[in-house]
Amino acid sequence: MTKILCVKDLSYTNSRKTGLFSAPRTFVLGPISFDMVKGETIAIIGNNGAGKSLTAKVLAGAIRPSSGSITFITDETSQQSSHSHPIRMILQHSSSAMNPALSLGSVLHNTLKLNTRLDEAQRQEKIKETLKLVGLLRDHYYYYSHMMSDGQQQRAALARALILDPKIIVADEPFAALDPSVRSQTVNLILKLQHELGLGFVFISHNIGIVRHISDRVLVMDKGQIIEAGRTEEVLADPKEVLTQKLVQSHFSLVERHASLV
Repeated sequence: MTKILCVKDLSYTNSRKTGLFSAPRTFVLGPISFDMVKGETIAIIGNNGAGKSLTAKVLAGAIRPSSGSITFITDETSQQSSHSHPIRMILQHSSSAMNPALSLGSVLHNTLKLNTRLDEAQRQEKIKETLKLVGLLRDHYYYYSHMMSDGQQQRAALARALILDPKIIVADEPFAALDPSVRSQTVNLILKLQHELGLGFVFISHNIGIVRHISDRVLVMDKGQIIEAGRTEEVLADPKEVLTQKLVQSHFSLVERHASLV
């Protein structure tokens, strides 16, 4: 298996004041270490405030880590690509992530113009290919965010992430705002793209059902630390840590409640 990512001793310290006269509150993330291979999905689960979203932002480069390293391992082909950016991120609320004053085509065009050396014709062709890849029509080039359904907005966010040919997508609760039918379609699309493109996914979620369905490995976080890790089916079938046991039990209790109402 081809290793594409090596995260070693990644740490970030965040201090912020919650009130005018209160002392600063400090949250320490890490140290976190893990590797990823081509085509793998790693899920990160945990309670609110565990550091999951913060980890996603550090991995995607939105926040500079205090220490540690993130090493992306490329082959000769990807090293020679003029428009390959190894890690891209999809946010939870795709509708608010897109500038309402710009059409989807403008967003994708600007992304390519700012980050690649492609000329106008090449940019247009790349946009056309990417829209098709995520299941959108050529006409969606002219759509603004308010003109798209939730599912289309999620596909638009995926298109913006894929337009720079990343090898890894960091997705922070990408299905939380979607209804079940659209969520199912989006999950299937991601699995299809992963198979076709060999993408790696870092998937932040509270939904144990989806984690079980799409992830190969799972990292359980609590208070900025990874407290349990392993193959998804093994961790969820026989959780060792109390927090992991509670998360799994909470999921099955919710499933049982839902089944009793049907």
